[in-house]
Amino acid sequence: MRQNRGVTPIPIIDLGLAPAELAVSLDRVCRDVGFFQIIGHGVDETVIDGAWSTATAFFDLDLADRMSVQRRSTGDAYGYVPMQSEALSHSLVPPTSRPDGVAYDDADLKETFNVGPVDALIRPYTDDGERWAFARSEWPMMLPAMQPAWTGYFQAMLDLSARLMRLFALALALPEHFFDSMIDESPSALRAINYPHQDTTPPPGTLRAGAHTDYGTLTVLLQDDAPGGLQVFDHHSETWVPVPHVPGAFVVNIGDLLAWWTNDRWRSTLHRVVNPAHDATRSTRRQSMAFFHNANYHCLVECLPTCLAPGATPAHPSVVAGPHLLSKYLRTTHHGHRLG
Repeated sequence: MRQNRGVTPIPIIDLGLAPAELAVSLDRVCRDVGFFQIIGHGVDETVIDGAWSTATAFFDLDLADRMSVQRRSTGDAYGYVPMQSEALSHSLVPPTSRPDGVAYDDADLKETFNVGPVDALIRPYTDDGERWAFARSEWPMMLPAMQPAWTGYFQAMLDLSARLMRLFALALALPEHFFDSMIDESPSALRAINYPHQDTTPPPGTLRAGAHTDYGTLTVLLQDDAPGGLQVFDHHSETWVPVPHVPGAFVVNIGDLLAWWTNDRWRSTLHRVVNPAHDATRSTRRQSMAFFHNANYHCLVECLPTCLAPGATPAHPSVVAGPHLLSKYLRTTHHGHRLG
């Protein structure tokens, strides 16, 4: 039965507060909606600006220059991914199942540039999946400022994510450093996304990014205020709720692995990026940067002891983080792909 609670707002959390106070707030919001915005995060503005401006410069390049760093195959995670090469809604099973009853099966109206771990491990990998996760990233030769700018931003996001994971541990009544050894060799990824200006209304069932949940531990998103933006599915009101642009803030959401770790005490929430209104009065080009934080490739994710009631059974089977990430990613690539 639908709960008559109205629309759940996306809260803003100040990381400058005391850890104990933050733990209470984070537990509450992760139980309720799984999305929040953070201020007081301490990430240097020059680091943010450098990564953002070089991403914009990349998408301003001629297509031939962008294609010079195209991912090597449809199953590769890193490099340039042209328009309509991905369908994020296909990461769900079945892909046509949506809470609003609408199928979004067409490829997403976006292009992306993706890089993997900037400090990729140099060691023999045990399987193709691990080689995929730690593959070398390509950098455009015509933008020499991009690699150092993104490397600095990537490291800042790793540090911020580790800080959030320690706060999450406290929120789950665990030792503060409980997750440290599970994320210290993380195959995290950084993605810049360009949603080009739309001159005409796209066909029905076509979105800038289809409805999906994120796959890993958490996502840290930087977004602008252009028309046509991020929406979160609110399970209370059973409606899509916009996530407004807050200057200086990052949007944070938990992913599937944290939901499974917490036995669904915390929500990995459906979200999407919608098309702008057809009567928008300014450019509808939109840009964002998403940092996808993950657990170590071989980390076994299983129900945390503080999230299982006596005599209860875990809601999910144990899963190894890396293969889970790979399987979800491969569902989204246009026409599908298998590692050879």
